[in-house]
Formats: sequence, structure tokens, C-alpha cells
Amino acid sequence: MNRILLSAGGIRSAGTRTGWQGNMRRWSNNTGRWSNSMDQQSNNMGQRGYSTGQKVGVLMMNMGGPRTQDDVGPFLRGIFADRDILKLPLQDILGKFIAWRRVDQIKQQYAQIGGGSPIERWTRAQGDGMVKLLDRASPATAPHRYYVGFRYTEPSIRQAVENMLNDGIDHVIAFTQYQQYSGSTTGSNLNELWRVQHQLDPDARLRWSFIDRWGTHPELIGAFADRAEAQVRLLPDHVRHTAPILFSAHSLPLNVVDRGDPYVAEVGGTVAYVVNELRRRGVTNPYRLTWQSAVGPQRWLGPQTEAAIKSYGTRGFTALVAVPIAFTSDHIETLYELDIEYGEVAAEAGITHYMRAEALNDYPPFIAALASIVHEHITDGFPASTQLLLPDPGPESPQTALTRQWIAAQAALNKSSA
Repeated sequence: MNRILLSAGGIRSAGTRTGWQGNMRRWSNNTGRWSNSMDQQSNNMGQRGYSTGQKVGVLMMNMGGPRTQDDVGPFLRGIFADRDILKLPLQDILGKFIAWRRVDQIKQQYAQIGGGSPIERWTRAQGDGMVKLLDRASPATAPHRYYVGFRYTEPSIRQAVENMLNDGIDHVIAFTQYQQYSGSTTGSNLNELWRVQHQLDPDARLRWSFIDRWGTHPELIGAFADRAEAQVRLLPDHVRHTAPILFSAHSLPLNVVDRGDPYVAEVGGTVAYVVNELRRRGVTNPYRLTWQSAVGPQRWLGPQTEAAIKSYGTRGFTALVAVPIAFTSDHIETLYELDIEYGEVAAEAGITHYMRAEALNDYPPFIAALASIVHEHITDGFPASTQLLLPDPGPESPQTALTRQWIAAQAALNKSSA
């Protein structure tokens, strides 16, 4: 693949090295121009089968989060009703019961982080920055528009598709904001997208392509390494090189893992690349991958982040750095679970220097990474991921099979047009 990496030139955390920048063609904040090689790549797009009159929209898909306290109940009911996440006996009944049991507790947690989730605000900030860079990088498909489509809250995937149809979009890039693929996250979003587009667009006015995973993209790795390194550098000298780094990711039910879901391997891949970059920068701290946010009666993937923090505290560690490696935006799992809940756990365990790496949010190198990923997708002819077209070895729902067939058909149309 002819990769063009768009980096926000020179913007890094204080005390960090330039990392990936030496190999990047980048946007210059000083000159306001793309590099000559980027301009040449954009000028050559017509040779790769693109229509310069095509209106391209980018659908930024995620789980979403409640805007207000009143949205917490419907948000939880949506999650526990989704069989792509949890398969429960009598799901319509038991799922609602679990949501009802948890709603007051979750409302209290959201109250401690401002009353609602900031994920929509961060997603819009990311989208705004991304399309500004894309318009310069890919003028043949500009102006680009992004649309936010959440699985369980507003703005919904349905609302996003309605808006794209009303705006006369021709080609939609469905861009998951889960950088590591799981059938319970990206897969659930794609299944909902299949249902919505079949209802709203029966004549198939919209052409689709998919960015389904990007957990080892160099610019993403560089941004994660920046955030982790910045916290390590803040530690006192006597613990700076020995404090464990816990890369914390959202856990999965073990029955999802057992069917061959690739999430665990892909999160591990992200961690390996980030650690390699940290080692290159001279950060040699030991590390572990841990899992958080297990709920419900099923067995979940471990070790749990909370248990790991307690364990290291009892073993005499007084410093620890937590890095949210499967989240790119702040929300309840970072602001409440990692910061407040696990911060208290760490203090009780005797860890006096508990650090949490900042989420990527609107960090300029991360915004540039999003633009790079979409730009590469456009210039490479809207390719389909072979991983996305491969079913898990274990049982597959009829809906997931239908969604994969639709994705394969869209991929064939895009390939024939290239």
C-alpha cells in the first residue's frame, strides 16, 4: 500500500521525542501547506479510478454515551439488549432487569464526571479536525463531511444515514472509532448499519466502504506512546524506570473470545507496537495488558485492571501508570473507572504515584492519524479488509452473515470501479 502519513508536524508532548515524525510526510503548522509529495499523490488520484464529482462522507461509528442523566436508562437497556455483546437467556427480560439494577449506580458515576458522557463532544472535535486535513490532502473528493453515528444513543446511526441521504452523499466511508475490531463493538455497529441502510436506502443510492480496524497504524502508535511517555517522565526519579505500565482495555465475555473474536489479539498487537516505540525512546518500564469494565453474570476476560492494581500495591510497588489502550476518547471508563474508582483502589493499596495517560481526544497527532487513515483508504481505491470478510471460527449469527455478504458486495463494486 502506498502509505501517506499525515502528521501534525512537530506537535508532541513536552519531554517526548519526535518518534515517527522522521519518516512522515507531514502538514506544517508554520507554512499551512502539505508536502510536495502529498500534493503529487493527490494530483494523481484520477489515475486510480476516482470520480472527482463524488461526494464523500465519513461515518464515525461508536457506542456513544448518555448526554444527560435521563439518557442513562435507555443507553443501558440498549447495551444489555444487544446480543452482539451479551447473549443472555430470556434476553428481553433479563437484559432489562440488569439495566434497571444498574441505572442508579451508573447515574451516580456520570454525575461525578459532569452529568453525562463527553464522547460526542470529542468525536465531533475529531471529525472537525479530520475533514479539514482531508480537504487539503484529497481535493479531488473534497469537501469531505463527517457524520456521527452512535449505536445506543443519539446521534444514532439511523440519523446519520438519513442526513447523508438528504445531503446527497455518494460514497460513505464507515469508519469505526474502535481501533481494534470486535464483533461486539464494530461488528454490532455494522449489523445496525446493515439494518438501517436496507430500510432507508432500498435503492442503494449510497456506495459504502469500510475502515474496520487500525490499531497498529504508525501515527496512532506514536500518539499512544506520547501519552504514555509523558506520564512516565512525570514520575519521581526513584520509581521512574520501575513503575509498571498497565495497558487497560475493555474486557470481553469469554464466550465471545472462545468463538474466535480477534479483539484480544488486536489489542495485544497495539500494545506490542506501543511498547516497541517506547523502548526506542528509552522508556524501559515493565508492562502488562489488563482488562476492565466487566459486568453481568458471565465470565469475562482477565486479569482485571482493578485486581492488578491491588496486586502490585501489595507487592510493594508505589508507582503505576495506567494507559487506556482501547479507548481514544475520554468517557466513563477513563474519567470515572480509571481515574476515580481505580485511583481510590491504588491509594488503598499503597500506590502513592498513580498516573493515568491522557486519552487521545483532540491531540493534534491523533487528529492527523485519523486523516491519514481515511486518506490512505481513498487513495488506495476504497479497499476492503480481508479480515473483515473472514468469519470467526465459532458460531455466527444470521445477521452477521448477512452483514458480511453486504460488505463483500460493496467491496466488489468498489473494486470494479477502481
